[in-house]
Amino acid sequence: MAEKSKKKQSEKKSSSVVSVESYKNKIVTFLKAYGKKTMPLSELEAKCRTKKSGRDNFAAAFSQLRNEGVVMMKKGMKAALCSRIDVFPGAVTRLSRTFGFAVTDDGIEYFIPGKCMLGAMPGDRVLISPIPSRSGEPEGEILDILEFGSSQLTGRIEFDDGKPYLVPDTASKNHVIIVREESIPFENGDKVLAEIVYRGRRHAEHKVRITLVFGSSEYAASSAASILAVHGAPTAFPDEVLKEARKIAEGGVQEYSFNNREDLRDMTIFTIDGAESKDLDDAVSVEKTRKGYCLGVHIADVSHYVKGNSAIDKEALLRGTSIYYADKVIPMLPKELSNGICSLNPDEDRLTLSAFMELDNEGNMLSYRFCKSVIRSRVKGVYSEINRILDGTEAPEIADKYSAVRKNIMLMNELADKLIAKKKLRHAPEIETTESKLIIDENGVCCDVIPRERGKAERIIEEFMLTANEAAARLAKDKKVPFVYRIHEAPPEAKAEALHEILPKYGFECPHFSEFKPAHAAKILESAKDTDKFEAVNMLVLRSMAKAKYSHEPLGHFGLVLDDYAHFTSPIRRYPDLAIHRIITDILAGYNGEWLSKRYEGFAINAADRSSAAEIRAVTIERECEDCYKAEYMKAHIGESFTARISGVTEFGFYVELPNTVEGLVHIRTLPEGEYDYCEPVSLTEKFSGTTYALGQTVRVICAAVNVSDGTIDFVLDDEQEEA
Repeated sequence: MAEKSKKKQSEKKSSSVVSVESYKNKIVTFLKAYGKKTMPLSELEAKCRTKKSGRDNFAAAFSQLRNEGVVMMKKGMKAALCSRIDVFPGAVTRLSRTFGFAVTDDGIEYFIPGKCMLGAMPGDRVLISPIPSRSGEPEGEILDILEFGSSQLTGRIEFDDGKPYLVPDTASKNHVIIVREESIPFENGDKVLAEIVYRGRRHAEHKVRITLVFGSSEYAASSAASILAVHGAPTAFPDEVLKEARKIAEGGVQEYSFNNREDLRDMTIFTIDGAESKDLDDAVSVEKTRKGYCLGVHIADVSHYVKGNSAIDKEALLRGTSIYYADKVIPMLPKELSNGICSLNPDEDRLTLSAFMELDNEGNMLSYRFCKSVIRSRVKGVYSEINRILDGTEAPEIADKYSAVRKNIMLMNELADKLIAKKKLRHAPEIETTESKLIIDENGVCCDVIPRERGKAERIIEEFMLTANEAAARLAKDKKVPFVYRIHEAPPEAKAEALHEILPKYGFECPHFSEFKPAHAAKILESAKDTDKFEAVNMLVLRSMAKAKYSHEPLGHFGLVLDDYAHFTSPIRRYPDLAIHRIITDILAGYNGEWLSKRYEGFAINAADRSSAAEIRAVTIERECEDCYKAEYMKAHIGESFTARISGVTEFGFYVELPNTVEGLVHIRTLPEGEYDYCEPVSLTEKFSGTTYALGQTVRVICAAVNVSDGTIDFVLDDEQEEA
């Protein structure tokens, strides 16, 4: 009897599900066929229902469609298909204090003014309706929140009239009420993590409880910790991962692992990295040959130790990449691997995956081959030291350190020159970018900011890594196997057209094109070289570019002008490199294409998608942390005057960059009184005086205010502009 009862209940449940699905189809069909865009809900229900007992199923079906963003309820109890009234389901991706962005399921990004956000938070599923745009880019409002995403936000504690409030880093210009009895202890000025416990229809109406205190918001380290938390960056490894890593490290490099590997320990192979680097994952060798050169790039064989679907592998895929900020690193792999058994430390046997490229005297690749190998690095090369050797200014102790590899360094320099010239012949655009180096004192405080130097040694390694990356991608295409490629698509058509319109305003002719190609970008940059407009033109070309990403499809690299490209050279700190090492290892083991396709097709797609998302997260974290440390440094320079260049122009002012790479905003309200016309993205011009503030222009500014908590710096124009 019990079994019969269960069977009837199961059949009843199954019938209900079918009935709900049937109602969902009916609702969509009737709304599509209806002559008007909206239908009274009562009429829709009457058309759909065949018997009185169907009311619950109709309600369930309508609710599901509403949650899916297929239908919505308009005023007056009227139903509508979202697609018929230009309403699109999507998700909120990011927020600032006064606006946000949401992306539809079709991939279109909308700018959402703060007043149109409806209190939505990042990760919320929402309905987006387009509104008239002020900038030409898609602009919209949020009509409904279908599903709540993240309920966490960061900010600082501020007391007002004896009551504590949260001043969010994003989401609101206003103070947010703290439910104190549900919060952990905190103090005025603390940087905190909060959780929304009540949602209002505006961000300022939310109520929160404090769940974590990072420390004083006056310190960049506290703000960096909050940035990591809100982005969900894992800072500690699970016990299972650490246990696996320790076991691998304790096992050491065993001689039996040399079986079926080429023994390269007698070759002159060595690493070249920054002085602070501890995770040395690439070493190089160069030999002169009858045809030209044999370039060897030897990469730590991380895939030998990190097996697919192991605890370490799953954690590495979750992290996707190592994150570097200030003087800290959140590694993709535990230090037992990243700084230990996988790191190509000098005078130690290390397992590697080697790429040998035969190049002619012009640097053209004649052939390539990959092999499993074992190496013994001769020396831990340092960029700054090798740069001194190359320009002949090295101290005796440096000359002594590199005596055994000096000839090799000169040969590497010779080959690199030919690879650089070859890149120029491909018309690869030479876009200039400057990275910041933060100097952190013993207390963890940023005491200086300087541009990161990039000498010839850095260029040598960059060119060698590019060559190995190209060879890896060629191998996958030649073998027709699934792979993770590094792709860089052509600039979006709208950005290319905008560049065509803007450049003449700077006095530069833009090449005529039906399709924007790398040679066009190279020609634009070359024409601006050695002029006072180069920095502005360089910025415009850089901003027109698409973002590089990972893909399972070999779509080529626009910026490098290469048909074949992948990331092969950094498996200690990037998951895509580890992923393709695993594939290359099986190619070398002799597995056929059919087997490799079955094994790696889904893996390559998943690794590419997740690695792209992880890269975006890491870049965002690094940039936001860097902003906080730069603001911390500028605290000691409030009131000082600086020469700066305008690095960005908006309708609300312009951004300036100091020679040390610190950037901040000159708000339009601080400019001389007047009425300003905004010419996007080039300039602000006062209508009556004709005073113009344009991209690339030099100005004198004074540091007026700093907010370490949200990483912002405010400048005002110095009255002594004639001295700029």
